[in-house]
Order: sequence, then C-alpha cells, then structure tokens
Amino acid sequence: MAAAALSGLAAGYAALAVAELAAVAVRPEASPVTAVGGAAIDRTPSAVKDWAIRNFGTNDKLMLQLGILTVLAVLAATLGAAALRFRGAASAGVLLFGVVGALAATGRPDSTSPLDAVPSVAGALVAAVVLFALVGRLTGPDAAPPAPSAPSAPPAPRSTVSGWGLDRRGFVVGVAGMAAVSTGAGFLGRRLNAAGAQNAAASRATVELPPPASAAPALPRGVDLRLPGLSPFTTPTADFYRVDTALTVPRVDIGSWKLRIHGQGVSRPLTLGFPELLRRPLVERDITLTCVSNEVGGSYVGTARWLGVRLADLLEEAGVRPPSKGGPADQLVARSVDGMTLGTPVETVMDGRDALLAVGMNGEPLPFAHGFPVRMLVPGLFGYVSACKWIRDIELTTFDAYDPYWVRRDWAAEAPVKTESRIDTPKPFANVRAGTVVVAGVAWAQHKGIDRVEVRVDGGAWRRAELAAEGPVDTWRQWSWEWPATPGTRTLEVRATDRTGYTQTDKRARPVPDGASGWHSVVVTVA
Repeated sequence: MAAAALSGLAAGYAALAVAELAAVAVRPEASPVTAVGGAAIDRTPSAVKDWAIRNFGTNDKLMLQLGILTVLAVLAATLGAAALRFRGAASAGVLLFGVVGALAATGRPDSTSPLDAVPSVAGALVAAVVLFALVGRLTGPDAAPPAPSAPSAPPAPRSTVSGWGLDRRGFVVGVAGMAAVSTGAGFLGRRLNAAGAQNAAASRATVELPPPASAAPALPRGVDLRLPGLSPFTTPTADFYRVDTALTVPRVDIGSWKLRIHGQGVSRPLTLGFPELLRRPLVERDITLTCVSNEVGGSYVGTARWLGVRLADLLEEAGVRPPSKGGPADQLVARSVDGMTLGTPVETVMDGRDALLAVGMNGEPLPFAHGFPVRMLVPGLFGYVSACKWIRDIELTTFDAYDPYWVRRDWAAEAPVKTESRIDTPKPFANVRAGTVVVAGVAWAQHKGIDRVEVRVDGGAWRRAELAAEGPVDTWRQWSWEWPATPGTRTLEVRATDRTGYTQTDKRARPVPDGASGWHSVVVTVA
C-alpha cells in the first residue's frame, strides 16, 4: 500500500514538472498550480479572503500555493493506493485532474487562448501513464516457482518475470528514475519560464525616469516626528504593503507594453507605448494609499512619492468629458495584464486631484510587485477601485453596464477612503513605566486632510494630541500625545477629525463592503 501511494506521488510530481515545462510554450501563468490557485482566489468568498489577508498578510498567496500542493499530494497518494485494485480507473482519475486544471487555466480573466489548457493536459497524460506503469510493477506476476525435480535448489531471482511484474527493486529504481527525470524537466521549465522574467528585469534596468515637469512640493519641516516606534512619513518601498490576487507577480517587458484608452465618449482613442508615456509631462506627488482590506489599526496603508502622467490629461486628450460636463461614461474600467478589473468614477478622476498613471515610486521605476511598468492611483479612493497595477487597458463605460472584479464579489462599486487613525506606539500589550509616556501614530483622510486627533484612556475624557506639520492633502499625518501614565492595565483609544468636520465613528465595521471603521485601541500595562 505504501509503495502504491508512493507511485501516486511520483506521478503527481511528474505531472507538475511536465506542466511547468509545457507552460514554456504557452505562458507561465497557465501552469496548473498558478491556474488553480487563481481560480480558487476568484471563487473564494470575500469574508474568507478578508480572513486570509488578516491572518497571513502578504504570505496569503504562499499559504494558498502550499495548500494546493498539499491537497494534490494527498489526492495523488490516494489514487496511487487505489490503483493497486483499480489501476485503469485510478489512471483515468488522474486525467480528471488535468481537466480541472485546464478549465481553471482557460477560465482565468487573463486567458485569451485555449492553449492555456495545454500544460494541465500534458501533465495529466504523463501522470496517468506513470501511475499505470509504476503500479503495474507492483501487481504483475511473481517469479516462477522452483522446479519440483530440484526442491533443494535456491529460488529463482525475482527480477526475471514477465510483463510489468518486476520486483520491488525494479519499482524503486523506476520511482527514483522518474523522480530524477521529473526534477530535470521541472528545473528546465522553471529556467525557461524565468527567461521572460529576466528580459523584463533587463528592460526595467534600462529605464531612466525623466525629471518631473511638476515636482512634488517640498515637505514642511516637522512633517516627520521621527519618534521611536512611529511609522515614517514616507514608507520605504521595501516596506510598502502589497495586496492583490496575483499568485505570481507579472513581469512585463516595456518593449511589448501598450496602454489602450477607448470606450463611451472617447472621440480619439489612444494607444501608448512606454516611451511615449515618458515623453509626456510628468508630475511628482506624495500620496498615501490605503487598501480596503485594512482592519482598524492595520498596516495596509502607506505613503510614497509617485511619479507619473496625470490621467485626466490623457482622458481629455482622448475626448472624454466627465458626467458633470455631459460625458456619457461615469465609470472608468482599468484592466491589468493579469486580468484584474477595477472600476473608478470618471468624475473623481477628472475633478482636479492628482490621479496618476504612475511610472515611478520613491525616486525609482516602479518595482514589479507594485505594478511595473505602469500602475494607476487615485488619491482618496481605496485601492480596489483606483490603484490598478500592471495596467494595460482603460475603457470608459457606466456603472450600470459593467461590474468589475471586486464588485461582482459583493464589494461596493464606489469606495472613498474613510477617515481613520492608528496608534503606532506603544504597541498592544506593551509594558511601560509610570510617568510620561509618548503615545504616537498616524491619521489619514486622503484628499480631505486631518484637522485634529484625540486620545483617551480607559474611556475618560478625550485629550487633544499634537499634530505634526501638515503635508500634502493627499497624505497621512503624524500625531503624538504625552500621557501621564499611572500604574495598572490601561486602554488607549484614538479618533481623528478631518477638514470637512467629520469625526470618525466608533461603530466597528469589517472591511467588506467599503472599508473598516471604528476607533483603534491598544491595551498596555503600566508598572
């Protein structure tokens, strides 16, 4: 039984290796693990995705891939064990998994060809043959019995048998040989698939960002309090959050990248290459981005200095008018190279804010993980309705006519960022000494600005915090408060009020459907 299960694992390993190699002729995203993982993400309820992001953070995709591989290993071993009695049926069962992988690959939003089914089908066919052959070596006839005329003669070697009935040594050699061949095929496939990524990396290395026609205003002195434990005003690129559905980060060669702008109200459709985009006037701005999956007090918010082309300028060049000026389209649908779709209000994009097609982040070309070569961002809107990474297409349409990816999964169609605040220091469950304790954090209300921040202890009176110097209206704002801490277990709470006069609510809401709300609190022990 154990040997049969091992034959199933060997067949599964061969399937993945061959599929990886076959994906070279199609595209890396068509490999079964990536395709099935993507399909799983597409079909996972929003509450489960929210749970995964909350518990695994940026490792959510790794956990999904490990989960898929674990399930495949269990199923492969089970089919191997079943093949001892039902060799043909178990081998046919392997083919069914190939069908599942093929359907997942061709059903992905970024799939444009039935050839995406090839890696899964090729892997399944090889696995079925491998399983049938290896289990056959376990179930074939035994060696012939010794002749009656020579009862005292030693038994015949078990390796001399007919058909698939080899001895267990032959089975082990077969499994080891298949594992070696599979490893080689998988390694070759990964190397060849990585060649495209290397070309993309080489193309990124050649990018020289032009100086901006409109540089970011100098940040005022004191915008960053530089307190221990407090998030810096500008988030280092390596620390900037990443939340998306891409199991593998798309690596796009700038030589092949194009952006198309078309749709309702577009009188002059545009198609732009990367060099053409760089030749247009670039603007540089400090902008805070927030993910709708950010829990109260969460880390999926950050500020960077972005460089890009004003999206409104391109839309106007294409002849687009906002609804307030008679334009027929009220929704801009951005499409990514990985098939993601995001919907953004046209009126918001064209109301004068610095909505950008960004090409640079913190003084460098965009990293691949953050959308190289071009991503979209709109200050004041949650990322899922504004911050399309790896963008390739912009279509002007209406909210009534089309529901983008996340809207089809019960998220709100329009999602302005909520006024929120966070305590960065002291950390939850920290131990501090009695006396003056610095409490500090950040607050954000992009495109509205923060007017004041207040802190209270154990449900007492609200105390006004000191605000750092105010940066651009589309960025967060640091704050601090000197707390006269007394011994005991204490609960700190924070709330912010924006420039419109709105004070954030204490009513707790989960991220679905339009962002979390509530006061952030931390419990600390004062000794």
